[in-house]
Amino acid sequence: MIFILVSGAWHGAWCWELVAPQLAAAGHTVFTPDLPGMGADRRSLASLSFADWTHDLAALVRQQPEPCVLAGHSRAGIVISQVAEMAPEALRTTIYIAAILAPDGHKMADVLGPPDPQLRAGITLCPSGVSTTFDTRLLRPFFYNTTPPHLAARAASLLTPEPLFAGAAEMRLSEGRFGCVPRAYVECRQDQVVPVVKQRAMYDALPCWRVESLDTDHSPFYSAPSALSATLLNLAADAPV
Repeated sequence: MIFILVSGAWHGAWCWELVAPQLAAAGHTVFTPDLPGMGADRRSLASLSFADWTHDLAALVRQQPEPCVLAGHSRAGIVISQVAEMAPEALRTTIYIAAILAPDGHKMADVLGPPDPQLRAGITLCPSGVSTTFDTRLLRPFFYNTTPPHLAARAASLLTPEPLFAGAAEMRLSEGRFGCVPRAYVECRQDQVVPVVKQRAMYDALPCWRVESLDTDHSPFYSAPSALSATLLNLAADAPV
């Protein structure tokens, strides 16, 4: 099988470094692309849009020789949903990892509601006015509260600005395209960024063919990489065809 793993806000492909090798060791092909302007991709966020993200990812999906497993973490949920609308024929399943699962016509804020005030206080608008940064002092209590300290510190050293266009993106989804791709959800029960009650509200509103539960923080790729890898493998193997 072919796995494509997409990182969330302020993060890049580096966050899959403990998961991708386990999927590859099980005999699968794994891609961990940086979205344009994120991670190691140094394109200017000021010159990009949400459409650039989805078009690049849809092109990667379509290039594969068989339908892919497309998994997204956190903010990447809105990206993989839009790609499912664009290229449903190229997908075996989508997997949302503590991710935003928003219906047609909705933005992230519509399904998340107001953020925790302390979490919101950690977000600072960049001088460019097109992106935000996150206060690394708050990274561990919110994103990495069950993660080993050395990995939380590594994450803090690798964050990059997050574009405002992600929060402004409105889903354009249809039952005939997005709706025909089987979707699964991996909830994280100790999540302090997207609390599990909000995760459950999202997948209750847009039911998934399966929901798996991990007793982790928002970042199971670092806090429980083996458990997350096993969950992804199981979901991929069992996906309806």
